[in-house]
Amino acid sequence: MRKRILSRTLHSPAEQGWLDLESTASVEITSEDDAFPIESALLHRAKGGWRAAVPGIQTIRLIFDEPQKLRRISVVFEETETKRTQEFTLRWSPDRGSSLREIVRQQWNFSSPDATRETEDYTVDLSNVTVLDLTIEPDKENGKARASLLSLRLA
Repeated sequence: MRKRILSRTLHSPAEQGWLDLESTASVEITSEDDAFPIESALLHRAKGGWRAAVPGIQTIRLIFDEPQKLRRISVVFEETETKRTQEFTLRWSPDRGSSLREIVRQQWNFSSPDATRETEDYTVDLSNVTVLDLTIEPDKENGKARASLLSLRLA
């Protein structure tokens, strides 16, 4: 039997193998609140997350400078004020967005104080990723909420 003792030390993003999106990708967004820019959700050193400036369905699209191999996708959403049902879809493209392939479609019910944070961590095996597309429908019932994203990390 093989045995290993796992360290309880928290590792930095670089040690976890997260992609440096600042140097490997550009980003397109459909909306942005000036107080919550997209960099706050994508860059390791940033805090506070991203928020749309207007209600409704929003898209965040990462366009990689060079095709990437992705093994892990981590997304974190947080909502402490509004009870709502959110749906997000992650898709990827090997051909600069000409075709998009769905990775996951997920719904979550936010309700304070018990369910204010959704954390999803997906193990994937994707090669030649040129575009990663995250579409967020923040409020499936009445469409009045603004989309937000606390963090998006890729490895």
